[in-house]
Amino acid sequence: MFPIMACQEEDITFAENEFLVRDDDIFNITYPKSGTTWVIDILSLIKKNGDPTWNKTAPNWERVPWIENNGIARKLQVSEEKPRLITTHLQRHLFVKSFTGSKAKVIYTIRNPKDVAVSLYYFSKMSSFFDDPGDFDQFVKVFLTEEIPYGSWFEHVKGWMEMFGKDNFMIQTYEDLQTDLRGSVIKICTFLGKELDDKAVDSVVENVSFQSMKENQMSNFSLVPSEFMDQMKSPFMRKGVAGDWKNHFSVALNESFDKIYKMKMQDLKVKFPWDKNL
Repeated sequence: MFPIMACQEEDITFAENEFLVRDDDIFNITYPKSGTTWVIDILSLIKKNGDPTWNKTAPNWERVPWIENNGIARKLQVSEEKPRLITTHLQRHLFVKSFTGSKAKVIYTIRNPKDVAVSLYYFSKMSSFFDDPGDFDQFVKVFLTEEIPYGSWFEHVKGWMEMFGKDNFMIQTYEDLQTDLRGSVIKICTFLGKELDDKAVDSVVENVSFQSMKENQMSNFSLVPSEFMDQMKSPFMRKGVAGDWKNHFSVALNESFDKIYKMKMQDLKVKFPWDKNL
């Protein structure tokens, strides 16, 4: 399932089967509401050596566009940008076939799925790209299935974890970005082979703080018409914290979630910070 206003079947098909990956491409890959916009701004600033001008003058969907969105793959195909910065929520089995065997790099950002569910719930309330979520507990039950836009969180993660350990694949958690933003920026730079001096790194960190992004029209989606994103219902940049799920999950819902999580992730050898609490 994909939101029809953002994606068309022919665009996803083109991205998967016809788009030609270049070795210097950089992919920002996430399940929705896992830090996508955060990494877009980080990558934009790294590309410009810490200069915030681009971040403050061009919307994030132009700087690091979603390849599955309407017409984007075709535009990227002829783009002369180097490197091309590309975002996607696509699952691994739907991803660009020409990526296999290339040297293109993937930064995969993962977030505690309980926090993903909370963030996606509020996003669904304000965005016409998604159906109204209704009751929170009922929404979480749907989240635990595959009947949700962009598919199952579990299948998304397990699919991309097949690349774990490869030289052109970097995994980071939303929680890493929260606890050590500067260290995370440096790790991303190292992975990309991009050297920034201390002043440039400081600029990246300063301009991707939650408050900076919340106030930046090019990052906070306030340029999107209200009929598509009604930020009076819920701001796009809502809290930007880890652990907000504790304010939403009942004891019974949490126990049910943990049971399904353990069952679905039991064969995955990669472990995440939140696993230790299960």
